[in-house]
Parts: sequence; C-alpha cells; structure tokens
Amino acid sequence: MSGARRLSFALIALAFVSACRQDMHNQPKYRGLRASAFFADGSSARPLVEGTIARGTLQTDEAFFTGKAGGTEVTEMPFPVDEKVLDRGEQRFNIYCTPCHDRTGSGNGMVVQRGYRQPPSFHIERLRTVGVGHFFDVMTNGFGAMPDYRAQISPRDRWNIAAYIRALQLSQHAAAGDVPGGDPANVPVRVSVSMPSTAAPSAVRASPKSSTLTRP
Repeated sequence: MSGARRLSFALIALAFVSACRQDMHNQPKYRGLRASAFFADGSSARPLVEGTIARGTLQTDEAFFTGKAGGTEVTEMPFPVDEKVLDRGEQRFNIYCTPCHDRTGSGNGMVVQRGYRQPPSFHIERLRTVGVGHFFDVMTNGFGAMPDYRAQISPRDRWNIAAYIRALQLSQHAAAGDVPGGDPANVPVRVSVSMPSTAAPSAVRASPKSSTLTRP
C-alpha cells in the first residue's frame, strides 16, 4: 500500500474518531450561571418551581439545627425534656463522649488517661452558666481539639446529649431542695445484702439467698 493511501485511511479514521468525540463534548446545555439567549431574563439558572421542597431534612428551624438564634447561642432546649430524653442522651453520651469526658463529665476519659489533650470539666463555672446551645454547637462544629460529630450524631440526639450534660451538672451542684423527698441525708437507703445459706459452698455460690435491709 502506497504512502498516499495509508495517509488517506489515517485521515478518514481520524475524522470518525473526532466526530464521535465532538458528539460527546458539544451538547445543547448550559454551564452553571452562564447567560442564555433563550430565556427572557437572560439567565440559564432558573428559579425553583413553586411547591418545591428540600431533598432530605428541611432545616428551617435555626435554633434546632444550629443551637443559635440570630447568631447567639440559645439558653433553652427546643423541646420539652423528660425521662425518655435523658435516657437517650445518657446512652449517646456514653457512646460518643465518655472516651474524653468520662461518665461524670469531669474530662478524665480513657483516651485522656493515655495522653490525649484533656477537655475542660463540664462542672466548671464557665460551662455551668453557658447557654445549652453551646454544647449543641460544639458537637456540630467541633471546638479546639474536639472534632465535630455532625455526621455521627443526629441533631435530635445532639440535643438529647446536651440535656443529659445539664443533668450531670445538676447532679454535682444540686441543693437539698432539688432532691425529691427533701434532704438526701434523711432519705432511707435500700441496701441489698447476700445472706449465705447452710448448704454446701458450691450450692451457696449457685443460688444465694438475698435479703433487703433499710438503713434509716
């Protein structure tokens, strides 16, 4: 085959390849925010169709989803706090927070004992008086050495944890009048004591007899 024919075949093949590639590149579309001669307003970006809703969660409640109102941390929970909220908050706190903050919120968790930077205790005056939205904001965005937990903890659970932190703070600074029944020193304490039976030692270990005593 002569050189001229080889060149002709090469040019024809190149034309076919180029045509296919141009079909993919030259499409009747607009890139974001580019001008358009088709619409009267000259914009290719179109307004949302009336009635359009957000895909996922519609986050219109600023206080609930940010812990702030007008840029200021909120001082109250966005929903009523009951035993169910505190139980859920305790569960999530024990999972995500105790490695650093420990179960009492004193900041001496297991990773801290192994060299990680110690967080402040929840029981210091600054954190006892700060708005409850502060804890939500820190869990959402992180603070200092603490990373954010927005991907791991849902907004509702972040508030549940914040409520439980308030309960922890109250547990360390409660007055006698805050305890149901009055002064805890005068509330009877139920103590469970195991009483061994006269059976053989192996039987005692297998089924001890329990008795409940009341201490005045």
